[in-house]
Amino acid sequence: MDVVISYHRSATLAARTVRDLERHGVQAVAFAADLARPAAARALVRRAARALGGLDVLVNSAAVFERTPLAHATPEQYDRLLNVNLRSVFFCTQAAATIMDPGSHVVNIGDVGALRAWPGYIPYTVSKAGVHALTRGLAAALRPRGIAVNCVAPGAVLRPVHFSPARWRVVTRGHEGRPEDVVDAVLYFARCSPFVTGQVLRVDGGETA
Repeated sequence: MDVVISYHRSATLAARTVRDLERHGVQAVAFAADLARPAAARALVRRAARALGGLDVLVNSAAVFERTPLAHATPEQYDRLLNVNLRSVFFCTQAAATIMDPGSHVVNIGDVGALRAWPGYIPYTVSKAGVHALTRGLAAALRPRGIAVNCVAPGAVLRPVHFSPARWRVVTRGHEGRPEDVVDAVLYFARCSPFVTGQVLRVDGGETA
């Protein structure tokens, strides 16, 4: 499976990922895009399809995660979180739907935070709750086209850069997953029957069971 990676500012990390994929025999390329802008999101999808000769799987994983206490959150922060985390999913999928053939897959990355009350991260949790709802709506809209749309909602997997190790241990209570756990779920939805659609799969070790 050939891969297009998008990034906003992390050009060095994107290039490293491309090299890692190429070492495993995967044709890969990285494109810069500010997915907060709908026009950029649509252009990225079209560019990816040209580079790959088509588009079989779209993984909507762009996200911003930052603390936004109720008393101090700004309109700019709120808009940025919603634009990147939620609106980009809609516009990338809208563009992809015009290119994809029946049997293709869209995989969104949600978050179990959509199911929890995190008072310091309200715009973030709202954006991810929106991703879960959008997944179901897109699945219904694209079902006649034979395009499956599903969502992986990870729990505690990678410690955010602004979390100290001590705080992370408190948040996770020593119970956290591996990136591979999320990858396995994404790969399942990238290959599953089109009859499996509109699902939100929580990958959190049963934390929200």
